[in-house]
Amino acid sequence: MINEKYQKLVSILREMNSVVVAFSGGVDSTFLLKVAVDTLGTDRVLAVTADSETYPSSELLEAKKLAKKIGANHRVIETSELAIPGYTENDRNRCYFCKSSLFEHLIPFMEKEGFQNVVYGVIADDLNEFRPGMKAAKERGIRGPLQEANLFKDEIRELSREFDLPTWNKPSFACLSSRIAYGEKITIEKLTKVEKAEAFLKSLSIRQVRVRTHEEIARIEVEPDDMKIVLDHHELISNELVSYGYKYITLDLIGYKSGSMNKVLS
Repeated sequence: MINEKYQKLVSILREMNSVVVAFSGGVDSTFLLKVAVDTLGTDRVLAVTADSETYPSSELLEAKKLAKKIGANHRVIETSELAIPGYTENDRNRCYFCKSSLFEHLIPFMEKEGFQNVVYGVIADDLNEFRPGMKAAKERGIRGPLQEANLFKDEIRELSREFDLPTWNKPSFACLSSRIAYGEKITIEKLTKVEKAEAFLKSLSIRQVRVRTHEEIARIEVEPDDMKIVLDHHELISNELVSYGYKYITLDLIGYKSGSMNKVLS
């Protein structure tokens, strides 16, 4: 079954002929870029990474290394989500505004340099989640080959491992704005605070972490197996995160859950 899906992905990309890939360096976009280069060749694929306030510098560095490893042509463009009208208000459509802006930056690359499609790393799992960015993609004719091939995250990880991609077991990542509670204004100060807090927790050998921010409260999400690390270092973590500007430091006993902020949405 998984090989059939992979062959379908290859067929979809061949039919596209040439693509600009929205490349974040995550599990999905890295796999998509690898298959696109293998299928279409270097000259008919361009990876573009948007560097912004919501994208950690560590992720940008990794994206550059991954593109080089794959052998892809890669460009980095400067964008600013905080300058997008409606974005900083942080309502349920935040991701729609973000993806709309991203695609509006990528479409000119496609048109100016003769590529025929813009693609991004949406996957089959996303059909069952709240993803306003999918609406933005549909409106602009942006395609998601992984989703079209009905590939799920576990399958993408398995194939990535077969292709010797270092991202096969990379923790899931989303933009830093997803850590800030809906309705709470997004600022560069809050984004910086989240980035520093998560980087510190990762330095304690915690792989998957989210520091969800509710005004002055830091709600730490980690996998259940890593909760002991947090508890063993609770004083160190509390002192560090308080120094970043948080007043209350909590551990979510449910543990890490992708999209957990969406629980408040009806």
